[in-house]
Amino acid sequence: MATDRAVAADQTVGSAKAIVAALAVTQTVGYGTLYYAFAVFLIPLARDLNTSTTAVTGSFTASVLASAALAVPVGRWLDRHGGRALMTTGSATGALLLVAWSQVHSLGQLYAVQIGIGIASAACLYEAAFAVIIAWHTPKQRSSALLALTVVAGFASSIFLPLTGWLVDRYDWRTTLIVLAIINALLTVPLHATVLRPSPRPHAEEAKSQEHILPVRLRAVLADRGFWLLTLSFTAHTAAVAAVAVHLVAALISWGHPPGFAATVAGLFGILSVTGRLVTTGLQRRFRTATVVACIFALQGVAVATLAAVGHEAIPAVAAVIGFGLGFGVGSIAKPMLLAERYDVRRYATIAGVMVVPMTIAKAAAPLAVAALHTATGGYARPFLAVAATCAVAAVALARVSRGR
Repeated sequence: MATDRAVAADQTVGSAKAIVAALAVTQTVGYGTLYYAFAVFLIPLARDLNTSTTAVTGSFTASVLASAALAVPVGRWLDRHGGRALMTTGSATGALLLVAWSQVHSLGQLYAVQIGIGIASAACLYEAAFAVIIAWHTPKQRSSALLALTVVAGFASSIFLPLTGWLVDRYDWRTTLIVLAIINALLTVPLHATVLRPSPRPHAEEAKSQEHILPVRLRAVLADRGFWLLTLSFTAHTAAVAAVAVHLVAALISWGHPPGFAATVAGLFGILSVTGRLVTTGLQRRFRTATVVACIFALQGVAVATLAAVGHEAIPAVAAVIGFGLGFGVGSIAKPMLLAERYDVRRYATIAGVMVVPMTIAKAAAPLAVAALHTATGGYARPFLAVAATCAVAAVALARVSRGR
């Protein structure tokens, strides 16, 4: 009997490792083809469709909002049925929509395709992957599993932005989309279909540790003040990261730096996001996760405020970008860990879906708000100070959650 239990445990561990490895690949490819590649297509799309880059960018915003609209239904499905069917369907649909994108000839068609991609992304990208990871791992294993997944997927932009740019230069954007669709279909669909399996039941140690935590009913979670503090924190942080990611290059150029310098400095975010995740995972083994992440959010606020003050000087600007960049990818691993620590994981995906809605809206709206503030003030100093204040809100809200626990 003991031998049978040991064999079953070994099989579970092996399956969990295989799932992490598979999702690391599918998230890298999925984000690279369905999300990051859009930036490379922006100018050629606007030119060939005879429209403005602003109008084309609006289709991307529509995609993000469509993904937010599906967050809660997708979460409920994941909690009830697991990720295999949903993520396989989402990745297959995403590949087909990349092919459809290659055939668009009007702005309306582009918006329709991008909305479809947003729906497919909700089914097969990070939030769905996080739900699978949470379900398959014990509390002690989750931080390492989430770290492994996000570290690998963190290089999606580093891989697919240059690849997409090279393909567009060598061929054209339509052919490039066909190539990306083939890559997506070959690497994501089979892995989701063959590796993902129904998760094991919650482990005994977790069931015991969560006896004092809020019951599984969603109504009780929504009545918890801590949930709304977490939501406020991660929504504010998402807004800050989105605003800086979109406007950093333009801000550095406006402060007198060459475009090449500005682009190179902004490119540090990919490496720094991985570094920040490693630091966070290491520190949370000794300190409360919420405390560690609140300190990182506060550091980001100081860094972006410093950037607003001394952004015209090269070395201080780079130092400030490094300080902000260390928290660039922290939210993606902190949110699932904190939700899993606080609530019953059998409803993790639904709870996360509720939180994702305002986060995604903030992600879409924050860059537009900074652009409007830049136009109104004639510079980037005040908009970046507003971002610093947003980071402070994120840090304080999370610190209050930490004290409450």
